[in-house]
Amino acid sequence: MAPTETTLNQTKFVLSNNDLEQQETTLEIETKDFDYSKRSQWLRAAVLGANDGLVSTASLMMGVGAVKQDIKAMILTGFAGLVAGACSMAIGEFVSVYSQLDIEVAQMKRNNESGRGNENIEEKESLPNPMQAAAASALAFSVGAIVPLLAASFIREYNLRLGVVVAAVTFALVIFGWLGAVLGKAPVLRSALRVLVGGWLAMAITFGLTKLIGSSGL
Repeated sequence: MAPTETTLNQTKFVLSNNDLEQQETTLEIETKDFDYSKRSQWLRAAVLGANDGLVSTASLMMGVGAVKQDIKAMILTGFAGLVAGACSMAIGEFVSVYSQLDIEVAQMKRNNESGRGNENIEEKESLPNPMQAAAASALAFSVGAIVPLLAASFIREYNLRLGVVVAAVTFALVIFGWLGAVLGKAPVLRSALRVLVGGWLAMAITFGLTKLIGSSGL
């Protein structure tokens, strides 16, 4: 074989390898984007559910603790908040995701009728699952709500109990804020601080207003 032909073949081989590498890189980027998009949906439900459970239950317990020093009243209030909140989150997520499912199924049928789409296994697997979303939201809410309940369950002394609840909730807020920032590729300090300040405000407002109303004799 002539040297010129050998050089041309080598050049074509190098170019082919470069094309394959570019295609692999593109597919890898698209896969990462797709995986991140799917992960962000579950991340939203998990982080919001846990943070809601933590803040709402802690605020309820702090509100009751502002006017009642009895540990039983605080624990029962927290437990009622856990159950009610978990049910509310599950039902809300179920209705929301089911609405999204109806829209996507209707769009798939329109595409199939017009010949623009193929109803295959991959499309069906990509559809949202309302039951999974509802269960995930309820579980996430319960995980957050259990933190202040456990913190207050074994402490009889009133002032110490309130302090332990605030400390435990503060620690959990920082963890949730950090976890959401890391998994969501967001600034860690800003995210954690935003979640922490929001939780503090919710507890402080609930405690203050309940104390004010309780002291007024209403």
